[in-house]
Parts: sequence; C-alpha cells; structure tokens
Amino acid sequence: MLAESLLMTGGSGILRTFDRSLLADLKVFVTIARRQNMSQAAIELGVTTSALSHRLRKLEAELGVKLLNRTSRSLTATEAGATLAKQLEVGFQNIDEALGSLIRYRDFPIGRLRLNALRDAAKWILGPALPRYVQRFPEMKLDLSVDDHFTDIVAEGFDAGIRYGDRVPQDMIGVALSKPLQWVVVASPELIEKCGRPETPEELLDRPCIEMRVGDNSRYPWELGNGSSLSRIDVKGPLCSNDSERAVDIAKRGVGFAYCLELLARSEVDQGTLEIVLPEWASEGPPFTIYYPSRRQVPPGLHELIDIIREDQGLPRLVTGLSR
Repeated sequence: MLAESLLMTGGSGILRTFDRSLLADLKVFVTIARRQNMSQAAIELGVTTSALSHRLRKLEAELGVKLLNRTSRSLTATEAGATLAKQLEVGFQNIDEALGSLIRYRDFPIGRLRLNALRDAAKWILGPALPRYVQRFPEMKLDLSVDDHFTDIVAEGFDAGIRYGDRVPQDMIGVALSKPLQWVVVASPELIEKCGRPETPEELLDRPCIEMRVGDNSRYPWELGNGSSLSRIDVKGPLCSNDSERAVDIAKRGVGFAYCLELLARSEVDQGTLEIVLPEWASEGPPFTIYYPSRRQVPPGLHELIDIIREDQGLPRLVTGLSR
C-alpha cells in the first residue's frame, strides 16, 4: 500500500510525526481532495484557507510526495494523492464506525459483568433485582459466582464483589446495597417449650445452639445488642453450619437456637414455625455492600445494577449512576 511505503521510506521522523499530528493532517488532506476546493474544505473543517494550505504543505514536505496540483483556478489530486485519498477514505470510515460502536458501550451497557457474592446477598438482594435488570439491559450478561469465602476479586478476575460492609477491603470502592441488617436469635416453639425461653444472652450458653462458621472457616460468636451493650456469646451446640438458610431450617426442626439475619427467618416467624427470642437484644450489623477497584472506567452495567438494587431496597440511586 502507498501509505505503508511512505511510512517505511520516510524513516523514524515520519513515525514520530504520526504519533503527534500526522493523522489530523491526513484528515485535512482527505477533506480537500474530496471537496476539490480549498475554500469549501476550510468551511467544512471550520478553519481558514491559509491554515489548510499550511497544513497541506507541511504534510507533503513530511511525506516527501506531492499530493495535490494547485493553481489559482483548480485543485486536483496527483496520482499518488488520489491513491492515498481513496485508501484513507476507507480507513477513516472504519474509524468512524469503530467509534460509533464504542459509543454504544458508553451510552448503553453492553457486555459481561462478573460478580462474586455472598449466598445470602445473592438470594435476598441480587435475585429480586435481576428480572428488571435483564429486561432493561438485554445486552448485558451477568456472570455470578456465589461464594461465602473471602475472594480477592481482582486476582480472580471479577468486576465486583458483594459482602457485608465491614468485610470490604479498605482499598476498594464500597457502595451500600441495603439498609443496616438486623441479626436475631430464633428457635422453634417446641424447643422454647422444652428448654425455656432465655431472658438474657448469657442464658444461651446453657441451651443447644447452632454454631456459625464464617467464610474463613472460623467459628463466629453471636453478637447481641448494640453499642456499649453489645455482648459476644460463644455458644455451643450439636451442630455447626456455614449456611444461614440451613441453620434456619435446622432451627425450625427444633435442633437448636439459631442466629441469623432477620430477613432470612421472616417468613417462618410470620408462619409461627419460628419465634424471635431476646428481641430486645437484636443486633444491627453493616449492610450488604458491593465493592470494586476504581471509580474510573467502572465496568459496563455495574452502576445500573447498583441503582436497581438500591431502588428495591428503598435507597437513593447513585449520583453518578447511569440508569435510564
């Protein structure tokens, strides 16, 4: 191709110029060649004819090839200029089409969004938002990994993670997806009748409890109360579980008292298969929080998903969100 040969024969000087201004000068040349009139090209580009003449002379000098024959009455391309203009028209058209496709990504989310989320968050806040998200953004594909273990989302190739707010790494951007979460102790009416209703957190130490194991496989003490009255109880019992839903189900069967998010046991409490004990000792914990590495170049579809979830949870949308 002519353009390739010009760059090859022109040496490193042309390549350095290309990095700075050659593309803009070539665009000027293509406009002049298409218009075959310096004044009309100047009007189209919004510059003066003298500025165009200067740019054209500079381009011809840098390439070492005459591109246009100019007289006071006419302007025509040389053979080399006509060949170059034809090739550049195709190239600039391809660039325009590529940029047009890129704008679609900027103005309307398209692509894949990889999330790593806690099991409870995936079910209770992400799940309800998905039908509306999929309907509103059909060109987005959500790739969801449900995992209660702590995951380095950057190392594992995820765009964002969802954890409790106090578990979000300090070097991440975190956005609350829910209001603060309420933690309660529940038990079946049969177990309460058998073992007695505890009146203080310490009385749980004498009752069968379903122990909690968190993402790093350590046992987690139950936190009851708030602020200065917060009490951490290292309960014991016949079973230890790392799955909150399983713990609620086991509690419903009368195996032991369970510590869980209030929203997980809400249905069972309403149906009477579980009761909240020590309600005055309910503990307020951090909200479900989505986190990601940087405010710059946020992955497509992430702000939109955050806004939909926050709307569902009665929270205001992000100021910087892009939801339609």
